[in-house]
Amino acid sequence: MKLLFLTPQLPYPPRQGTALRNWGLIAGLASRHQVSLLSFLSPGQDPRPAPPLAAACAQVETVPQPPHSTAQRLRDMLLSPLPDMALRLESATFRQRLAAWLARESFDGVHVEGIELAPYLGLLEAARPRPFILFDDHNCEYLLQKRAFRTDLVHPSRYHAAAYSLVQWQRLRRYEAQACRRADHVLAVSAADAAALEKLVPGLRPTVIPNGVDVSTYAPDLHPAPGMGEAALVFSGKMDYRPNVDAALWFARRVLPRIRRAVPQAHFWIVGQQPHRRLAPLQSDPSVTMTGWVEAVQPYIAGGAVYVAPLRIGGGTRLKLLEAMAMGRAVVSTRLGAEGFPVRDEEELLLADEPDTFAAAVVRLLRDPAQRAALGRAARSFVSARYDWAVLIPRLEAVYSTLTAPR
Repeated sequence: MKLLFLTPQLPYPPRQGTALRNWGLIAGLASRHQVSLLSFLSPGQDPRPAPPLAAACAQVETVPQPPHSTAQRLRDMLLSPLPDMALRLESATFRQRLAAWLARESFDGVHVEGIELAPYLGLLEAARPRPFILFDDHNCEYLLQKRAFRTDLVHPSRYHAAAYSLVQWQRLRRYEAQACRRADHVLAVSAADAAALEKLVPGLRPTVIPNGVDVSTYAPDLHPAPGMGEAALVFSGKMDYRPNVDAALWFARRVLPRIRRAVPQAHFWIVGQQPHRRLAPLQSDPSVTMTGWVEAVQPYIAGGAVYVAPLRIGGGTRLKLLEAMAMGRAVVSTRLGAEGFPVRDEEELLLADEPDTFAAAVVRLLRDPAQRAALGRAARSFVSARYDWAVLIPRLEAVYSTLTAPR
């Protein structure tokens, strides 16, 4: 089949959740289908596609992401009925490039990767011949904002963020429902997200294609990053992403002190690019290291005695959890952090939601290397059997074998 992907940033190198998913889908499909890519280019990304991406795709074209200042976002919030995510990647240049591609070529299917690209659904609907339109809803976005609102509402210092989320939650309910209705088929990353979308759009039947990893690139015996001690606790992700910021602050302030009372050498490593200014106070904490951008996350995960996923906001399924489990790390997560994965507490990882119980679970693992190793082995087997792209891609191909676009 001849497929076109629309992505919010170049998916290679795959260093954070959206790119990891998009690269996994593209690389997996490219082995049996002709894949082209029209992508936005994030600030700092090289417009020349890296060799693996160029080899996977028949064509790659990029458009710089449009600047979108805080002042513009506030103005749009006041003047537009649309959610922030519907305006973030609105670009006349991207629209022109997509129209030109659709005029000169026909595609069997177009993957719209995430709600930020939903503004371009109209061009796809108008194309002749009309391609099969697949909307990949990376998160159930209205649910994410609903949860963020409820989390921030209990903290007076976060009332401004709660107000933002309340507005976005209501606007996203309408906009996300419209995007789902306009696509020929919708992908969700978890059964929980699919159920939330079905509630939003009665009669919708999304196909669940979970986030996945190429397990072969996550070797459990990888040499760890330098400077990591025997009681390193690792959390990774794009660190200007609101759920990640909340998770890092909650763990550093509420959980880590409890752990260090029992294990004084415990050290929290926050691994990820673009740390938000809310994380700045952690820079002076001697028990915390924020790496910023790193070439690869695997050596840091390898150096962790325990991987922590203290997430309290968000939706979907977290690729960070798959990465850690694929590397055979012992994981402690909140139940929300592990949502969407059929994991069992005490079998593939430990689950805890309160500061005391989360700290106790981490301390238990730091003191018991044998249990860490057993959880790590079970975690890697779990990911290999269910979430390797080699397992997931045939499920996506089955969507194309049973569904066709109206012409």
